[in-house]
Amino acid sequence: MMHDAPAKKWILPVIVVAQFLCTSLWFAGNAVLADLIKNISVGPGFLANLTSAVQFGFISGTLIFAVFTIADRFSPSLIFFCCSIIAALFNLGIIIKDIPSPVLLLFRFFTGFFLAGIYPVGMKIASDYFQKGLGKSLGFLVGALVLGTAFPHLLKSAATQLPWNYVIVTISALAISGGLMMLLFVPDGPFRKPGQKLRLTAFATGFANKNFRAAAIGYFGHMWELYTFWAFVPVMLAAHKNYYHTNLNVPFFSFLIIACGSLACVTSGLLSQRFAAKKIATAALALSCSCCLLSPFFLLGSSATALLVFLFVWGLAVIADSPLFSTLVAQNVAEDARGTSLTMVNCIGFSITIISIQLLKALAGSITAQYLYLVLAVGPVIGLIALVRNKTVQ
Repeated sequence: MMHDAPAKKWILPVIVVAQFLCTSLWFAGNAVLADLIKNISVGPGFLANLTSAVQFGFISGTLIFAVFTIADRFSPSLIFFCCSIIAALFNLGIIIKDIPSPVLLLFRFFTGFFLAGIYPVGMKIASDYFQKGLGKSLGFLVGALVLGTAFPHLLKSAATQLPWNYVIVTISALAISGGLMMLLFVPDGPFRKPGQKLRLTAFATGFANKNFRAAAIGYFGHMWELYTFWAFVPVMLAAHKNYYHTNLNVPFFSFLIIACGSLACVTSGLLSQRFAAKKIATAALALSCSCCLLSPFFLLGSSATALLVFLFVWGLAVIADSPLFSTLVAQNVAEDARGTSLTMVNCIGFSITIISIQLLKALAGSITAQYLYLVLAVGPVIGLIALVRNKTVQ
């Protein structure tokens, strides 16, 4: 049978692997930035534009997918497959020799746009299969996202003797294989309730539910901190290295600090089997908020070991609540609007990341680096207030 109990044992691993392979498209351009600079003759500052292009593409894609309720009106597995193919093809555009930089940014924009049919749709597929234990399932899924975003850097470092365009071709090939896996081995889930009609306001219906609203605000507070922390981890390490003239391996430790978050996602998902998802999410958000507030004591301390331990703790806490917020969002919205609601919450959350990153970039010139990251505590504080005030969301 398509949806019998034994099938569930392999359904989740397939979803997780497919998600990992496809989300490796996210930072493919960043991993080969040095080679891209030579290929199209742009400056090192091009990294910000390259990253923003993907983020804006993802935000635009999630908005379109949400407004037109695509993930609820059509087969999620088919959407995942189609988007993986298209995103992989746009990713291949990176290797065109002497490509004009505006065209390259456009290709990265569309790669991000079609990632909107991969990351949130993957969560939708998981929620269609695993209503009970959804936190555990999404823990593995978000963990796959974390590893997927870091994977291109690992691939680049392992393929130092090969031409850089091999990295891009490999990532696109892996993404296509991930889409095929989802299409062939993960049919529509037993808990899927298709939304047959086009409802342009369906994305807003969830916000009328106070439990959904509290979970969404908690997620938004988490996103204010998450991607800005990831973006500035190398900056924090480099600042310490330059100040104390140490031999700290900035790229290596940046990769480890970000990648360790995948373990936190899996662990928090498993803990949600025993404890309420809200309790675990609140504890993780409080811990990452504490890291924001304690950051001045570690960033310019003389001990590199203490800084690394602190950043590893922060790297674990900053992402541990992500799958649980997605669980709470999915569990507090009508089945026929679940995919749309997850997509819209992702859209708003990623929009917040751009505001946060740009704000820290603007403040960097006027605030001492040691105290800069106190600003990141604002999001978690707002999220914690929303969660604590709501007594019914679980």
